[in-house]
Amino acid sequence: MTRRLVDTGPRGWLDIGSYARHGPGQRDRLSNAQVAFIARTVRRTPEVMIKMLNQGGRDLGSVARHLKYLDRQGELPIETDEGDPLKGKGVSKALLDDWDLELDAKRPPTADHKPRQMGKQPKLVHKMIFSMPAGTPPNKVLAAVKDFAREEFGAKHRYVMVLHTDEPHPHVHMVVKAMGYDGTRLNIRKATLREWRRQFAQHLRDHGVAANATERAARGVTNPQKQDGIYRAERRRDSTHWRQRTAAVAREMTPDGEIKPEPGKAELLETRRRIVRGWNEIAGDLAQQGQADLAQEVRRFVTQLPPVRTEREWIRDRMLEQAQGSERAKFADRWKQDALASWQVFRVQQQQAEQARLRELRHAGRNGLEKSRRNSRTHRDDRVR
Repeated sequence: MTRRLVDTGPRGWLDIGSYARHGPGQRDRLSNAQVAFIARTVRRTPEVMIKMLNQGGRDLGSVARHLKYLDRQGELPIETDEGDPLKGKGVSKALLDDWDLELDAKRPPTADHKPRQMGKQPKLVHKMIFSMPAGTPPNKVLAAVKDFAREEFGAKHRYVMVLHTDEPHPHVHMVVKAMGYDGTRLNIRKATLREWRRQFAQHLRDHGVAANATERAARGVTNPQKQDGIYRAERRRDSTHWRQRTAAVAREMTPDGEIKPEPGKAELLETRRRIVRGWNEIAGDLAQQGQADLAQEVRRFVTQLPPVRTEREWIRDRMLEQAQGSERAKFADRWKQDALASWQVFRVQQQQAEQARLRELRHAGRNGLEKSRRNSRTHRDDRVR
């Protein structure tokens, strides 16, 4: 089955693998919603992000700590599902009591508790982040998240949210009670997140903010994504995962920067081939229905897709950029500097070994030539005698 890669909104998925065709009656005709979505994508409209924070949320202590982190120990207002912002010390404890999380923690597993989680404490809450790139008005991000939460969780699950503006990109932290009013537990799957991204982008557009929700592969994005714990450790500049991965790549690299190909590269290249073919077919459909300018934008978008890179190639390229003094890849983390230094030392050692080998060859060549000359003189002297 072909993987669907681009979400076009309420009318369904634009299946890149089937060249944007939706069956009889719509075979070569793209709807207005699809055309608008394609235009946003090829024009690089800012992409929304919804990130699940999977660590914690299974016991009262971790939930309380997370709420205290969100409201900065009572300094920031917490927006509730009841519409009243709460602020001040003791708010997190009051919320835990109001939500009856202690009772939820003592409940036995329910039928909708996933089998693979049996033996593990069910989640009391789900933690997530709604984010937009730097420059987006924070108040509009918060308003869009409020609209989303009201539609998605209203009268179903308790929830709170806090707007953070201490980083360049405005983001809203949301905490949703896992157990609903009707006793049904909230389970979040990949398809759920795809739909939530689409809804979040639509709410932002309703508030006048340009926003899009496209699959990474359809945009040509192959940069590695990591779990929340790795992401947070990276931000603290204390990621053992990236330290180990970078050191491994540094040891493997040849003096000219080559590394062994990875098995997953073939799958990435096949995905890219399907995407390029699909986008080209979309360009053809647009041209047929009189959208020549947008068709040209699609073709230009395809030519500007970033190169397909595996994680190791991505790390290698970053290291080479740093070695060449690239301004766009400054390594502020000490462990990256150490890994780069290790690779540079390794490269110098290889160059020195190669130079020593060449000297030995030249020395052996000179010795051979001198020996040949001596033999020639000896042979000539023998002939004279």
